[in-house]
Amino acid sequence: MIQSIPLYQVDAFANRLFQGNPAAVCLPGQALPDALMQQIAAENNLAETAFVIPQGDHFSIRWFTPTVEVDLCGHATLASAFILFFVKSFPGDHIRFDSKSGPLYVSRKDEMLVMDFPADRLEKAPLPEWLPEALGVQILETWTGRSDYLVLVDSEKTLIGIKPDFRMLSSLPGRGLIVTAAGDNLDFVSRCFFPQSGIDEDPVTGSAHTSLVPYWNNKLGKTRFVAAQRSARGGTLYCDLEGDRVHIGGYARLYLEGTVLVDPKAVEEGD
Repeated sequence: MIQSIPLYQVDAFANRLFQGNPAAVCLPGQALPDALMQQIAAENNLAETAFVIPQGDHFSIRWFTPTVEVDLCGHATLASAFILFFVKSFPGDHIRFDSKSGPLYVSRKDEMLVMDFPADRLEKAPLPEWLPEALGVQILETWTGRSDYLVLVDSEKTLIGIKPDFRMLSSLPGRGLIVTAAGDNLDFVSRCFFPQSGIDEDPVTGSAHTSLVPYWNNKLGKTRFVAAQRSARGGTLYCDLEGDRVHIGGYARLYLEGTVLVDPKAVEEGD
């Protein structure tokens, strides 16, 4: 039997369309086979597709790139909350999502959405000898977190000018690489490269800021930051560190709404 699944595409961390990070949000109403979710994400061919299912007064959420499932995704969570609040008229100002990374929370403050995520724990790491060559720049510090490497470069100009060798980067252990620098006009800037997950460069990465905010808190002694990701599309994030949680705020815009037509049984049978 053909199943109709509402699908939305949202530009997350964007004040207007064609900026920020596009994410797909699927609202299937009930759990789908893992293989089907992966196929839908591959067909969407966006950095992330979120699948959101009601669980009483809250929701479960899972995220898929075109090639793999990930444990945490910020921009697709922001996009999902945007759809629930502003398209589906979810009552109240707070949404809880249950995920593979534990409970996640999103609040709305007028048009801004603020995510409440667990802060990452970073450890100093040895620099892979080939990594400066892969980035084409000098690396000042190297750290590892829950899923990514994080490296510091000397300036925003250097960061913007990076032209990575994605073939080399794909051999880095974990999800991928976060590159950061102090901002010229903001607290800090970053770029994120995840060729291991089928995404050479992610336009704006909310989850990376669970690592970046504790890092810059330790470096600057601040708990509140305005940050930007310097990808081609770009996006601005408003962040706070509160204990072991990171609050990541941003805006979103609806680009597309439609319907996915699939036969879950056919997927299960391999047809």
